[in-house]
Amino acid sequence: MSEKLAPGKRHAFMHNGQKVFEWDQTLEEVNMYIELPKGVPTKLFRCTIQAGHMEHNLAHPVKTDSSFWTIEDGEMHITLQKREKGKTWSSPIQGQGLLDPYAADQEQKRLMLQRFQEENPGFDFSQAQFSGTCPDPRTFMGGIRSD
Repeated sequence: MSEKLAPGKRHAFMHNGQKVFEWDQTLEEVNMYIELPKGVPTKLFRCTIQAGHMEHNLAHPVKTDSSFWTIEDGEMHITLQKREKGKTWSSPIQGQGLLDPYAADQEQKRLMLQRFQEENPGFDFSQAQFSGTCPDPRTFMGGIRSD
């Protein structure tokens, strides 16, 4: 059931008609996908993840001890562990490729349903919908439970 609430499609950040990166998010992490140039050995690529910086400033702080990157099939996949579980990010990189208000609202609704699913595993929230403004998944009804 929870896989139905997983990110449906990646958001793309485009610059001058070129895709810079794609990304998606869950309650706990933000995933970035960067297509690497063809013909360049993968050992030449490196990514250093700091709490609020990764080549550029991150939109929000991350847990560095559980964030990581991999390269597979010509694509760098960066997993950033959110410091604030449930926080809806409008972009992984500060000021770059921000979601429009409608897409940001849809992300917040999806994350709220993920939270409901996580807290109530016996129920299926995959077809649930919000009418009106969706509450913040981090703070609604006492906030997200800590493990």
